[in-house]
Amino acid sequence: MSLARPLLNAWLRLTEKRRLTREQDPVALRRSFEVKARLFFHAPRGTGFARESIAGVPVQWVAARGVARGAGPVILYFHGGGYVFGSSDTHRAMLGLLSSETGLPACLPDYRLAPEHPFPAAVEDGLAVWRALAARPGGVILGGDSAGGGLALAVLAEGLRQGLPPPRGLFAFSPLTDLTFSGESLRQNARADVMLPASRAEEIATLYLQGAAADDPRASPLLADFTGAPPVWLVVGDTEILRDDTRRMAARLRAQGVAVAERIEGDLPHVWPIFHNILPEARASLRDVAGWIRSL
Repeated sequence: MSLARPLLNAWLRLTEKRRLTREQDPVALRRSFEVKARLFFHAPRGTGFARESIAGVPVQWVAARGVARGAGPVILYFHGGGYVFGSSDTHRAMLGLLSSETGLPACLPDYRLAPEHPFPAAVEDGLAVWRALAARPGGVILGGDSAGGGLALAVLAEGLRQGLPPPRGLFAFSPLTDLTFSGESLRQNARADVMLPASRAEEIATLYLQGAAADDPRASPLLADFTGAPPVWLVVGDTEILRDDTRRMAARLRAQGVAVAERIEGDLPHVWPIFHNILPEARASLRDVAGWIRSL
């Protein structure tokens, strides 16, 4: 990870060392993430951005130069951030590049965040936007990273349960699929994962769940029913604490008859595609998933 290490060190130097507690101001913590995102993440030149509200949820549209957002398939993407951090602004640069690679527009919901809006607010918002876009010509491709990847999977399972027509497919970078934290990689990779401290996992779950059951399939899609789901593409690094969230999720999906493309990459940081401005591995992963999306 010769190119990744200097970037990660710079990112970590700008990251607060404080614990995620209810006593802290979540607005201040989110603002810090927004500042870092502006410093590190940049969309391709000519990328267009537009904001609107869909089903009462604020969203941001991202479209590469020459990509129309009025017709055809759309990528519905849920940002990561442990259900506490992140926004459409922190992830729009990555989706700008993915829009360029796929020729498709992306819709990024600013779903409600914890602790002000605990579970299942994020799932409700994600489902509302998907329902509103479901009839779009060409269909919808769901996507997300980290907690947003888990949210995409939870929204998919809940939508299928409610009888929504399946999306064309779903992809996720380093998804958080198990809020019971039963995967062995949480302990095995605790020292190796430089981006996602294992010590913060329980804190994030507490902020998000606020007494709700961690084994609710809407919180832990690893336990959900995906019968009738479309193809799924998953990627994670072998040194991530969430490695087993992807491995077990892929196995469960296959057991339920879902076509799964599973990628386990070597020694890369959590959600590395977001560092596409610097990491060639990030750009390669975005090209990989873009090719998969075009094949749907």
